[in-house]
Amino acid sequence: MPERTQEITELLINLSKGDQQAASKLIPIVYGELRRLARHYMRQERQDHTLQTTALVHEAYLRLIEQRQTNWQNRAHFFGIAAQLMRRILLDHARASHAGKRGGGEERLPLEEGLVFSTEKSVELIALDQALDRLAELSPRQSRIVELRFFGGLSVEETAEVMGIAPKTVKRDWSVARAWLHREVRQSG
Repeated sequence: MPERTQEITELLINLSKGDQQAASKLIPIVYGELRRLARHYMRQERQDHTLQTTALVHEAYLRLIEQRQTNWQNRAHFFGIAAQLMRRILLDHARASHAGKRGGGEERLPLEEGLVFSTEKSVELIALDQALDRLAELSPRQSRIVELRFFGGLSVEETAEVMGIAPKTVKRDWSVARAWLHREVRQSG
């Protein structure tokens, strides 16, 4: 695995320098991991979701390689950005499908033990996103940790690597952020 990590990092650096062949070499190496991230996201969505895992992976990958201004640092940086992009793609999709359905019968978002969604997942995803935006104003680091852990499915160690902080800090901020989000969503519900 370390040689794969190094290979991904080298390809990303080459991609940042404008080497388009690096993009074609990168996709077979990262595709499986991108699918894992996308499956993680899609498990949190409603069952009748019109966006498929493969479409989410492809859309995210296209956006990733089109990032001309990104100075890719390493594999963890790449997958951190990928998780963020997938979240945005799903949020855009949820907002578009619920544009005319605001208010009314929204259910509360239960955030205990791993932030589990109920059946109205896209409405809940939007509510969670709004609470996460409020958290970002108070603590950008905690917001980013929630994004990477919950939306990206990254482990404590992977999150720490992406953010350049200690795993102990990730665990502490994750715990505090979950409690804060739970309170916020409960109060807004």
